[in-house]
Amino acid sequence: MSSLASSWATMMNLCGSPACCGQGVLRQVFDGSTCTNHLVETGIVAPLALTLLLQFLVRLPESRASSARRRLLRPSSPLHLATVLFNGCLGLFHLVLGLWMLLGSNFSSQDASRTYLPHWWLVTLSQGFSLVLAGFAFAAGTQFLGPAFARLWSVSLTVYAAFVCCSSAVTIIAEKAVTVKACLDLLSLPGAVMFLIYSMQSSHDEEGHEDEGLYKPLKTDDTADSQEVAADSSESTHQKVTPFARAGILSQMTFWWLNPLMKTGYQKPLDDKDMPLLGAADRAQSQYSMFLEKLNKNKNKQTSHDATPPSILWAIVSQHKCGIMVSGLFALLKVLTLSTGPLLLRAFINLSTGKVTSDSKHEGYMLAALMFICKLCESLSQRQWYFRTRRLGLQVRSLLSAAIYRKQQKLSSSAKMAHSSGQIMNYLTVDAYRVGEFPYWFHQTWTTVVQLCIALVILYSAVGAAMVSSLVVVVITVLCNAPLAKLQHRFQSKLMEATDARLKAMSESLVHMKVLKLYAWEGHFKKAIEELREVEYRWLSAFQLSRAYNSVLFWSSPVWVSAVTFLTCYFLEIPLDASNVFTFIATLRLVQDPIRAIPEVLGVVVQAKVAFTRIEKFLGAPELNGRAKEKCSSVAISYPVAMNSCGFSWCEDPLKPNLKDISLVVKAGEKVAICGEVGSGKSTLLAAMLGEVPRTQGTVI
Repeated sequence: MSSLASSWATMMNLCGSPACCGQGVLRQVFDGSTCTNHLVETGIVAPLALTLLLQFLVRLPESRASSARRRLLRPSSPLHLATVLFNGCLGLFHLVLGLWMLLGSNFSSQDASRTYLPHWWLVTLSQGFSLVLAGFAFAAGTQFLGPAFARLWSVSLTVYAAFVCCSSAVTIIAEKAVTVKACLDLLSLPGAVMFLIYSMQSSHDEEGHEDEGLYKPLKTDDTADSQEVAADSSESTHQKVTPFARAGILSQMTFWWLNPLMKTGYQKPLDDKDMPLLGAADRAQSQYSMFLEKLNKNKNKQTSHDATPPSILWAIVSQHKCGIMVSGLFALLKVLTLSTGPLLLRAFINLSTGKVTSDSKHEGYMLAALMFICKLCESLSQRQWYFRTRRLGLQVRSLLSAAIYRKQQKLSSSAKMAHSSGQIMNYLTVDAYRVGEFPYWFHQTWTTVVQLCIALVILYSAVGAAMVSSLVVVVITVLCNAPLAKLQHRFQSKLMEATDARLKAMSESLVHMKVLKLYAWEGHFKKAIEELREVEYRWLSAFQLSRAYNSVLFWSSPVWVSAVTFLTCYFLEIPLDASNVFTFIATLRLVQDPIRAIPEVLGVVVQAKVAFTRIEKFLGAPELNGRAKEKCSSVAISYPVAMNSCGFSWCEDPLKPNLKDISLVVKAGEKVAICGEVGSGKSTLLAAMLGEVPRTQGTVI
């Protein structure tokens, strides 16, 4: 016992910190501010990082010699991507914090003379290195590291993260203060749990794939040739598919997969054959199939008493919820990194003007490096946000176009009267495009509010109570925009109706051009189309003028915000120096961008709402009745076509039949001529055989 006590005394003497003196052994182990706790954490995390590094180096040559190199750094699921990105960013923050501690900087403005002892930056750097290494190693997937090793390592990391989290919680409760190191330690537990869930889920999926592989047929002489031909065709198709389908995490983040196409375009003009095919997940057939699956699932969940059709909107949202959440994460990261600019600028000005003193001569360099890292993260997150939402919009547009095309083939006669060919073309070219553009602007609706709130908080820290005047100007601007938004919605609806009427008239004129030429009706129809175009032009002018009013209102609001804020500072006698003035000017950009984007966001939301309402109404139109005709085998009946006392009506009204008392028998191989004058119902009879005319009585076989 005496030797144990002397060893602890020696350790405390090496630390020399008063926080480690006068405490018991158990308290020192679980107190996150003591050197004992840091040595225990370092002793656990260092072997974990070493074993992961050795496993990675051992498995790397094997992956190069196998087909697994194609899957290296390729995300297998949204959980995989989120796990790698979250823990990788957490490790980078640990490394930055550890380097700052190593260079003698501090995070606490209350105690400027504080310097961190070696055990602080040692444990922080070791945690950061292990998390960055784990993110890079797990980016290759659990199959690369080995399912058993991935599960065991994830469990060990979770236990270690739970210990670190508990130690940080004890420190926060004891010192009644929250530090950056404590926050990062608390976030390490969710990151470790994500590693554990991903490794368990991936191991389960790989075991299922291995079981399926047991049922592959043996390669015999009969199947060898066919398998080789299939392999050659699949390999050629695989080479033509876009590299984005096989791109890994690093390639997706840096857009490295675009380099082959850009290189080809630099060497020669691009042709159609140079453009790669879309990936399987981005094709219209796959998107439409998944959309139908979600729609049918929602339909099956409805009760028998609920007669309302399933929501098309929620089917699309449930189909793309993972993509929406991932792009939203990048949007939030962009807003947060953008908001750190004024804070770092304020800290840099305070340091340069001597308002805040520091014992470290490297703090200015660290602030400049931190600003560079924040701008780098802002650029990467913004690019990913825009790219992923654009891709999501193209997927939504493709599935809506396929759904409109399929619906057009099954429209009933009454629905065809309500939706002409010109309107259907308008649904495809205009409405589907506007709905596809909406995902790009969707995250702007809530990030604008978040960015405004953060900017107002920074303004309050810079100019104090004068921020209230800025808030009043912003609220007045938004309230003045409310009636204009309602007018935009009304003008957009009228504009789409006028466009449908013009397209309908133009399509009918082009279809019956021979008749127009024969009777010399060109002038009359030209005048009618010009009148329709004039109506459309009036509604278009009204809509664009309302957007112009919005733009003038919101583009002038930042000037009013700055003028009113500085005027309030003058009347309240709030001192203005280089620190708060430059902070206010930098924060004004955070206010300007969302306020100036509000008119465009509102315009896109209004257009998308009107377009989606029109498409949803079209997709809910009545379809052809399958009971209009019956199919029988050639054995059961001796005649291919048979009608018995049938009545048909385009308007589905038995009192207004277009054909009645029709009896017809067509024998096999018989030639039948249907004669009659114009308007007697010859085409209606042929359509009735195909089941396109509603049957009011009789039977059709």
